[in-house]
Amino acid sequence: MTEQANRGPADPADETSTPVRPGRRRSEESRRAILAAAYELLDEAGYARLTVEGIAARAGTGKQTVYRWWPGKADVLLEALTVHARRHVPLPDTGDHAADLHAFLAATFAAATPPTGDALRALMAEAQIDPAFGARFRDTLLNPRREALGTLLARAHAADALAPQLTPATAVDLAFGLLWYRLLATREPLDDRLAALLTRTLLRA
Repeated sequence: MTEQANRGPADPADETSTPVRPGRRRSEESRRAILAAAYELLDEAGYARLTVEGIAARAGTGKQTVYRWWPGKADVLLEALTVHARRHVPLPDTGDHAADLHAFLAATFAAATPPTGDALRALMAEAQIDPAFGARFRDTLLNPRREALGTLLARAHAADALAPQLTPATAVDLAFGLLWYRLLATREPLDDRLAALLTRTLLRA
């Protein structure tokens, strides 16, 4: 994937601060349409039936436009999910470590419901059989999510609010390990009750 694709599309809020030439705006609009089309088709047909041709048709673009920015459907979907995560999972800093952690975990779990959860399973499987895609998957989605949670847990650790037997890195492993275990193995719910339980587990009583 190109450096431009790795960064992902600019958030709408960013457009007000940076002048955008007409040609660039058309390009960004096409890019957003492609990402939205991938997400819609995933919900309607599932990952196995998702194709670059179908994404292009739904977005109103040519197939070569899709391939100009992404190697294939997995990378289109990876960027769509990355944008989805940035928009729907907050990184609060209220000073209440338990409330901040619970809000982050609850939003993360809510964002992993279908069709996102189905996409995450498909992309994790793709990452196991394609090492190059696996590296992009880690760099684009997994590592930024880990860093975001790590920021919250580092704050708690600095305030002596983290459970004494844990380091921030291990706490991140526990939280995301639980998420992926339920996504990939048990299909048990990822809900607010689980977020509350995990918050109590990771922080001091």
